[in-house]
Amino acid sequence: MEKFKLDAANALVVLIDIQVRLSAAMPEDVLKNTVQKSGLLMDAADVMGLPVIVTEQYPKGLGGTVAALEERINKYSYTKISKLSFSCCGEESFMRALEGTGCQTVILCGQETHVCVLQTALDLMEKGYKVFVAGDAVCSREKLNWQFALEEMRQAGCVVEPVESILFKMLGAAGSPAFKAISRLVK
Repeated sequence: MEKFKLDAANALVVLIDIQVRLSAAMPEDVLKNTVQKSGLLMDAADVMGLPVIVTEQYPKGLGGTVAALEERINKYSYTKISKLSFSCCGEESFMRALEGTGCQTVILCGQETHVCVLQTALDLMEKGYKVFVAGDAVCSREKLNWQFALEEMRQAGCVVEPVESILFKMLGAAGSPAFKAISRLVK
């Protein structure tokens, strides 16, 4: 089915609000996994030449992006946008950056799943984008909020899959330099 196909040439990654003060409220093991899987997406995006947009919700109050991901933002020169709107789409600079990529498929990771990730996913779907949510690279303070949000996004038409499924869908086949690089990243 076309809905589940993922073309790397038409995709970008959006990392939503994985910030210091907000992260402090997350269960430690959940946060660790979300940061690790989001970092994997960022590294793979670099390997495949995908654009990455990083958002920060009210950074004055919630702090900047966590150090492990901030290092990648600086290393790869990814676009960073501050926002007040819960949905990334409510921020004009985000929409300009998104439209500037020309991509029609958006891969989402970040926090909190039931607030900013959910609202962004729904708004992107409404705007005609194909949305993939990396289910193991999003988190909420409470597991039930995370579960309900993933279910709502599925019902709205988003594809919710683990990071590795997303990466190997984009690769399509073994044998390329990108496959070799990403295989090393997922080990």
